[in-house]
Amino acid sequence: MNPISRHEFLQRTAMAGAGLLLASIEGFAVAQSKKIRVGVIGCGSVSTQYLPHLSRSSHAELVSTCDVIYERAKQQAATYNVPHHYPHIDAMLAGPAFDLFVNLTDMQEHGRLNRQALLAGRHVWSEKPMANTYSEGKALLDLATSRRLRIWGAPAVVNSPQFAFMSRTIREGTLGNVSSAHAHYGHLGPTWSAFFYEKDGGSLPDLGVYNLATLTGLLGPATSVMAMTSIVTPERTVDNKGTIKVEAEDNAMVLMNHGHGVLSHVQCGFNYFDPYGHEGKGQEKHTITVWGTHGTMGLVGYDWAPFGVDVATHAHETPQRFVPDPRSYVWQQGATVIADSLATGAEPLIAVEHALHVLEIIEAARESGRSGKRVNLRSTFRWPMVM
Repeated sequence: MNPISRHEFLQRTAMAGAGLLLASIEGFAVAQSKKIRVGVIGCGSVSTQYLPHLSRSSHAELVSTCDVIYERAKQQAATYNVPHHYPHIDAMLAGPAFDLFVNLTDMQEHGRLNRQALLAGRHVWSEKPMANTYSEGKALLDLATSRRLRIWGAPAVVNSPQFAFMSRTIREGTLGNVSSAHAHYGHLGPTWSAFFYEKDGGSLPDLGVYNLATLTGLLGPATSVMAMTSIVTPERTVDNKGTIKVEAEDNAMVLMNHGHGVLSHVQCGFNYFDPYGHEGKGQEKHTITVWGTHGTMGLVGYDWAPFGVDVATHAHETPQRFVPDPRSYVWQQGATVIADSLATGAEPLIAVEHALHVLEIIEAARESGRSGKRVNLRSTFRWPMVM
């Protein structure tokens, strides 16, 4: 038998432990062909992406929809042949049984609704963020564990083949010693709802969350954060409430220390003119760049919709494009991946500990912005994520 390093031993032990946890969860459908019954709450714009993806899954069965604007729940149920629809979460949870609660509501409601679903015995996939504070999110994880349930939080950026390529390129030493990275994501701000600009909304949990998940996934958990946040546009006009006062940051700059000398920076905001638009169609620019002593690497397109990775090194100074296929990953696949996981027992790359770490970074960035001080982090997650 070939000896293994301590690092390899810890990685194998962690993966084995995750497998044992899955096998021990009550109702976990390991290696079974039955479908995972799904209830979706929040039937606004995001559901128009999630529901068609879930409806095509061989492991998901859509059971119910729910929305406080009842017409939306009824309409989405009719469109995707979902047998039950409700105007309130209480009625949804009291209705026909389902296994996986998919939360697509306003971000301020995520923690409260996720807790209610866990108390009702449902596994949870939550759009970002899974809670409004790190302590609230950690309490949700503890509750899930105590009830032999699972909870996961978006985004699902670690699932893209471009992320996998970038992770392996770093680990294989192609870039030499990695020193720094930069990411940005912004547009002129959504107009369809006020919650983006209200307390506990903001550009960090809506936009920056993607880049924070990607950079920590590539470079490892952050140990500390320094940040500045601001409000550039103090009033907004939105479809559901008219003119409102902006309470949450619409502009943010976040510095992260990943240890071992590695630093990264994320900028995000709702005041960015982008000639490629919110969807980034036709974009050939890098939104994420990683630098090392032997090379540099740039992600083409947004990390939630990537379509290539450019790499230039000492050995090949002309940039080369890799993994140009944009079709194998979509941002709305998270709930479908989780349904597949619950049905087959395969542990997904998406990890709740990673989502919690990103949530703590967002909270720490706001604290640093208020105090002007560096904020140390306490959370972590299993890394590297792609072996």
